[in-house]
This record gives sequence, structure tokens and C-alpha cells, in this order.
Amino acid sequence: MNGKIVAGTIVITALLAGMALYYAQEYAYFRAIEPASAEAEIGLQPIAGAIAEPMLVTSDFEGVDANSSPLRFRACFMTPMSLAMLTESYVIYEKPTPLNAPSWFDCFDASLIGADLEAGKAVAFLSEENIAPGVDRVVAVYPDGRAYAWQQLNESADK
Repeated sequence: MNGKIVAGTIVITALLAGMALYYAQEYAYFRAIEPASAEAEIGLQPIAGAIAEPMLVTSDFEGVDANSSPLRFRACFMTPMSLAMLTESYVIYEKPTPLNAPSWFDCFDASLIGADLEAGKAVAFLSEENIAPGVDRVVAVYPDGRAYAWQQLNESADK
């Protein structure tokens, strides 16, 4: 009888720990970014310049971030800037790797964005290099003006 109590306690403890871990990963640290805030300003690195230039963003901005990691930033928005103008003026990001967003942040689908980047349906641009040590902000833009931003590790993070 005592073995059943011990085993039951272990199982219940493991279930509670699993639920707490899931909550921490999906909800606990994330906060919404207000569209009119400084955090919602997305820049792009010009080909002939060292300072990122602000990107035109419509009022359709949705974003999340967390203080727990610089890799948790995600944003979805529309831009009136044409893809042709962007490719001629701003640095194209060579190895974009969209990272998964929390499941409740519906507008950001990392696997679809990644597949579209590989297929040439979207183009990735450098927003800001080393926004945090070893982390770049990347923006993917579609021809119809849809745009997605995230932060990912860069080459200096591997060192």
C-alpha cells in the first residue's frame, strides 16, 4: 500500500511540474508590445549606411516580447514599402531562421515563414545586428506587404 502512495505522489508531482513548465514557456514571461511604443519601431539596415532606418509600419502591428530572453521577440505587421524598393535599399539577411512563437500568438507561423523564405515567396532583411550580444533582429517581407520580425542567434553567438 505504501508503494502506491509513493508512486502516486511521484506521478502527481511530475504532472504538476510539467504543467508549470508548459505555463512558463507559453505564457509566464511574454507580454504584448503596444503598437505606438518604441519597442514596436522596426528598422532596416541600409546597404550604404551604419544606422538602421525606420521601416514604415501600418496600424496592423501585433508583437510580443519577454525579458527572460532576447530571442522571444516576435512581430506581425503590414508595410506599404514595396519589395522591389526594399531589396535595392536594405541588407538582405543570408540565413534567416524564424523561431517558433507561443501557440496563442496566432499571426506568426515560423514553419510557414521559413518555408516561404526558402521558396523565394518572401525576402528576409537585417533589421538590427547585435540587438543583444550575439542576436540579430530579422524582418521577412512578402510582396503583398505582410511582414514578420523575430530575433535569432548570429555567427558571433557560436563563438
